[in-house]
Amino acid sequence: MTRPIALVTGASRGIGKAIAISLAQAGYDVAISARTVKPGESRENTLTVHRSDTRVLPGSLEETAAAIESAGAKPLMLAADLTDRASVQAMADTLLNRWGRADLLVHNGRYLGPGLMDVFLETPPDAFAKFVEAHLTAPVVLTQALLPGMLERGRGDVVTITSNAAYDAPAAPAGQGGWGLAYAVGKAAGHTLVPVLHCEFKDKGIRAFNVQPGFVGTERNEISVRDYGRELVGAAPPAAIAAVVNWLVSTEEGAALAGTTIQAQSLCLEKGLHPSWK
Repeated sequence: MTRPIALVTGASRGIGKAIAISLAQAGYDVAISARTVKPGESRENTLTVHRSDTRVLPGSLEETAAAIESAGAKPLMLAADLTDRASVQAMADTLLNRWGRADLLVHNGRYLGPGLMDVFLETPPDAFAKFVEAHLTAPVVLTQALLPGMLERGRGDVVTITSNAAYDAPAAPAGQGGWGLAYAVGKAAGHTLVPVLHCEFKDKGIRAFNVQPGFVGTERNEISVRDYGRELVGAAPPAAIAAVVNWLVSTEEGAALAGTTIQAQSLCLEKGLHPSWK
């Protein structure tokens, strides 16, 4: 395979889907991972201990793969659950066995579960381990599997879709505009991967970026804000965040930001990377 290869987790919908399609349009063949393979599959998507949520969400790996093919690129679907370490390792193994490498790794997938929108005293203690497993351990497993090949070739990019929950204090309690501690702990843990990669491998051709997307109008967020009696106002389109990721890994100006946390919406508007969004 002569085209560059990317792996994007959480690519069945939202930011991950937009990134996968954008990379395909930019010339990458794209391996995509998520739990939902076919349209209409039901998954547990609850955000709180107070209720179960098995509603079918829009999006699937099959639909993202079709969009990648429409862009003239090859897709590789890799069904995986980021809270299942064996599943994550199998994802990496399959990619290496089928395509041999990855030139770009985008850690976008996340865990949705109790603790994301629960206040402190109602957060189950086992929620913390699940958020850390999905947001830190799964990215570590994938990076440790794919980084050696990048180092052999002398070049590779790693992007983590982070969150301000990793480093900011919430402005309100969970469910009232803020987030749960378990989610914040998971995101904070995952946020630390990029600076370590930058410190250890920046002189060996590896570029690593934390991309903070801000509030984005994903399919999931549209549902969530309605559940909490709010409207999706002022949200960026997922394609705007995808444009930023594409710019970071394809330009010298973007490469100069390696090792930092990029505020995606501000950068997108400043550089005019997604002209249809103002």
